[in-house]
Amino acid sequence: MKTVRPVRGAPWFKVRKSPVHGLGAFALRRIRKGTRVIEYLGDRVTHQEADRRYEDKDESDGHTFLFIVDSKTVIDGGAGGNDSRFINHSCNPNCESVIEGKRVFIEAVRTIQPGEELSYDYQLGRDADDPPNVDEIYACRCGHDNCRGTMLWPPKKAAPRGQSRKQAGKRARKATRAEAGQRVRAKRGSAAAAKRKSALTGKRSKRRARGEARRR
Repeated sequence: MKTVRPVRGAPWFKVRKSPVHGLGAFALRRIRKGTRVIEYLGDRVTHQEADRRYEDKDESDGHTFLFIVDSKTVIDGGAGGNDSRFINHSCNPNCESVIEGKRVFIEAVRTIQPGEELSYDYQLGRDADDPPNVDEIYACRCGHDNCRGTMLWPPKKAAPRGQSRKQAGKRARKATRAEAGQRVRAKRGSAAAAKRKSALTGKRSKRRARGEARRR
């Protein structure tokens, strides 16, 4: 897909109150499919520093501005960030995250009309120490028919009898991605690998998942 670069000095969207959650990003004009809308900016820190910054965060707070770049780097959009941090999550998004040269960009996956709210799938990772109500904390309110009810990536399901875990996992991933409408071309297991390599201790802050972002 050919990337359409933004017009210098002419923003694609405006931040205002969103019916989905808090503030949101709304298109100021027609945005063609393939347009590179904005770069996700903020402090570039280690996973350990990201956890340190938010170690006192209330577990019931579902806000996160952290975006995984790779196993070493996280972008904290809440510190030195730009308006990209106000683009809300959706299970049926009109944008996607793209990682290129260790930079994160938000691109349109279809044509977006003026006044339409921009969104992409956060695909937040799950952790073993998540509270029982983690899906409620990170609830999705996008309202689409295929909404999975949470900004978290679906939990792994046990394989049915007579079916290997590998086969079940492959089928589950395929079904979930089709349901979410995502064009996922990530390396297999990249999100899990990044999580293992980070070697974090204590409570891990939720980050927008690098593993499902499209890479170039």
